[in-house]
Amino acid sequence: MGDAAAECTIKVVCRFRPLNSAEVARGDQYIPKFKGDDCVLMGKPYYFDRVFQSKTTQEEFYNAVAQKIVKGKLCTMKYQLLLFFATDSVLSYFYHHVLKGKLHDPEMMGIIPRIVQDIFNYIYSMDENLEFHIKVSYFEIYLDKIRDLLDVSKTNLPVHEDKNRVPYVKGCTERFVCTPDEVMEAIDEGKNNRSVAVTNMNEHSSRSHSIFLINIKQENSKTEQKLTGKLYLVDLAGSEKVGKTGAEGTVLDEAKMINKSLSALGIVISALAEGSSYIPYRDSKMTRILQDSLGGNCRTTMVICCSPSAYNDAETRSTLLFGQRAKTIKNQVTMNVELTAEQWKSKWEKEKEKNKTLRNTVTWLENELNRWRSGESVPADEQFDKEKAKEEVQALESTHHNDKTPPKPALSSLPGVKLTDAEKEKYEAEMAKLYKELDDKDDEINQQSQLVETLKQQMLDQEELLASSRRDHHTLQTELNRLLAENEASKEEVKEVLQALEELAVNYDQKSQEVENKTKEFEALSEDSLASIDSELQKLKEMTNHQKKRVTEMMSSLLKDLAEIGIAVGSNDIKESSGLIDEEFTVARLYISKMKSEVKTMVKRSKLLESTQTETTQKLDETESELTACQLRISQQEAKIKSLTESLQNVEQKKRQLEENVDSLSEEIVRTRAQEKVNAMEKENEIQSANEVKEAVEKQIQTHREAHQRQISSLRDELDAKEKLITELQDLNQQIMLEQERLRVEHEKLKAADQEKSRQLEELTVQQDRREQARQDLKGLEETVARELQTLHNLRRLFVQDLSTRLKKNAQMDSEDTESSAAQKQKISFLENNLEQLTRVHKQVEIDANKVRRVSPTQTGISRLKALFFLFCFKFHSWYGTTMTYAAKSQRWRSASVTTSTGAEKGPGCSFVSYQLVPQDGVLTQPRQVTESIPMLFSRHSRVSLFQL
Repeated sequence: MGDAAAECTIKVVCRFRPLNSAEVARGDQYIPKFKGDDCVLMGKPYYFDRVFQSKTTQEEFYNAVAQKIVKGKLCTMKYQLLLFFATDSVLSYFYHHVLKGKLHDPEMMGIIPRIVQDIFNYIYSMDENLEFHIKVSYFEIYLDKIRDLLDVSKTNLPVHEDKNRVPYVKGCTERFVCTPDEVMEAIDEGKNNRSVAVTNMNEHSSRSHSIFLINIKQENSKTEQKLTGKLYLVDLAGSEKVGKTGAEGTVLDEAKMINKSLSALGIVISALAEGSSYIPYRDSKMTRILQDSLGGNCRTTMVICCSPSAYNDAETRSTLLFGQRAKTIKNQVTMNVELTAEQWKSKWEKEKEKNKTLRNTVTWLENELNRWRSGESVPADEQFDKEKAKEEVQALESTHHNDKTPPKPALSSLPGVKLTDAEKEKYEAEMAKLYKELDDKDDEINQQSQLVETLKQQMLDQEELLASSRRDHHTLQTELNRLLAENEASKEEVKEVLQALEELAVNYDQKSQEVENKTKEFEALSEDSLASIDSELQKLKEMTNHQKKRVTEMMSSLLKDLAEIGIAVGSNDIKESSGLIDEEFTVARLYISKMKSEVKTMVKRSKLLESTQTETTQKLDETESELTACQLRISQQEAKIKSLTESLQNVEQKKRQLEENVDSLSEEIVRTRAQEKVNAMEKENEIQSANEVKEAVEKQIQTHREAHQRQISSLRDELDAKEKLITELQDLNQQIMLEQERLRVEHEKLKAADQEKSRQLEELTVQQDRREQARQDLKGLEETVARELQTLHNLRRLFVQDLSTRLKKNAQMDSEDTESSAAQKQKISFLENNLEQLTRVHKQVEIDANKVRRVSPTQTGISRLKALFFLFCFKFHSWYGTTMTYAAKSQRWRSASVTTSTGAEKGPGCSFVSYQLVPQDGVLTQPRQVTESIPMLFSRHSRVSLFQL
């Protein structure tokens, strides 16, 4: 029993790796001490099935650990080689040097190549009647998610249980192999797909637990016996300390999951070692997969790999303690044999004979017990012999399963029965007869058994068919419910779409009515604005024409006055001219005052027109924005109607498809139900025949078809009504689009008319600005002309008086002053020249005035008038200055002769003024005064008003 218990416990072996180059360079101490082949001392002794030192060769390690797996009953049991590593650096060494090693080196070849090679050598040495099927799988547990290493597209695979409640990975790739090279290729492929990272302790640190599964199935072609076996090669990631590995970021998360899964494994092993009633296999996917290896139906060998360096002392002690706890776990191992039908039958007959013998024993004991209870003393030779009964049971158990005839119990073995020879012969004959009948019954039983097997097979087929039908029925019912739900949802969607269409139609009518009202308001406002603008424009035109006439008349009157002034200067009728000029200047002042009031009125009207134009523009902009918003809403409504129409068509199409699917599914359900009823009739042997059921089914199908036809007719009527409604909505939409196009054209026309009116209004505004400028110029010109005319009038009067006085005196003095006649002649000639010059200037002024009359009073005409007036003033001042100079000289000459008349001849306030006109950029500007001005002739205020025009 001790050997059997040892075989069922987990085998734990420990191996220490040599010191690596970093540890040697660091000077780390080699701390483990060994005591025999099963004990290692590290502060305290740790006992295992085997302890391997650092100098152990690959072959020694393989022969002690893994060779027994292959040479044992590999094809009848599940084996697991579990590798646990103390640190990440230990994992790197053992994976590259112990597990894999050098493939083609007999001495350095690792465990995995040796196991694979021995498996195929074992298969090659077996009998030819044995057929083997070998499949391999390779997957890893990364971040507690199972990932297939032979097909990287398969991630997060689930863990399920088979019929024997053994966990397995569902959906994992299973690859058939025929040679050891194919197995190693699969391992290399999976290794390349493993998750690795760089840490401070290992340049190729694996970040997951990996499991390599070899599934072997053996089948005997003669006996049809099938045996199965599995070999799990589990590579656990090493435990990590973040302070040593320097993990951060994603590597840190991986380290957390590795340590978490290893902690879950330690908790499971502790629970198994303590014999707890609850084992937390489901805390981690790794422990879930290893459930059969830890306390289940599997032979497990755990290899704990440790570091001998003092730097990893804590990790090594933890790993040794972990292995020591795992050594106490016991597994219940059974052979995985698939029995044939004959073997099951033989086993049943054997158990039947064993049961019969036990029943005879029970009957014997009951008879003996009854005799004892009745007070009868049972002799020793008739008492139950326990040893003899045990031998008979053991003989039955050791009987070959092919021996179908049970051993005949000896008559002498029956206790408490004494028979005579005749009775014995009679019983022998009866027994022979009974045995013959028993043989017949056995043959009949065999036939019945065969019939039962056939019926069982048929029943299984029928059950499978029924289960399949039920599954199909359930699937069809689910699909039907789903389709009905979708149909109801589609109907609701159609109702919502129709309701939305109705709302859209109502909103569209409202918006159309609003657009029509706004358009009418806009047309009314436009007509009112245009009418008011036209009336104001007509008034402005009339006023402009009137002002043009008035200005032309005033200019002509002013020029006429200037001409008359020149004529008056040159004539002798001074008194009459003086009176006429005064009257004309009075009339001119009246005209100018009227024109001033009219200009003010025009300015007010212009401002009123500008405000009206601003309001009209604002109203027009508001109307345009409202029209744009209405057009945008109309386009949105049209797009929404279009999308809803398409959605409605799609819904109708889907509805038809769903109806067809419902019809087909309904018929299929009816057929399935009919088939179920037929099967139930066959099983329960009901009286009603299958034809009646079929007729009932056909009636039910016909009823269903009629109901379906009625439903289709109603749905088609409803669909026709919806299509008619859609057609009406489309017609209404077309009418609305035409109305919108008409409104757009009218809006464009109104917009163009408004732009034309705006342009005309801008032209009127420009003309009004020009008129305002002309008004201001005329105002200044009016004041200046009035002052200058008054001054000229005074000068003319003084000059005429002075000239007449001088002429009278000169006429009296001709006889007295004969020597001055030459000077007087020279003076007269000079005056005549000046008069001719003034006449020429006057003619030039008249010519320019005529030109001005033919041209509208623009800014250029006003500038020209200013220039001509400046030229006239300049000529007049020059002439007057020269005249007064010669008058002074003449006066001095007379003073020399007549000294008493000096003060009376000069005239009051008489001095001489000379101006120099300074051109700037081709325009005559304010003149520069050369001598002091005469206050009577030109004041400073009149000069500024004159030259600021």
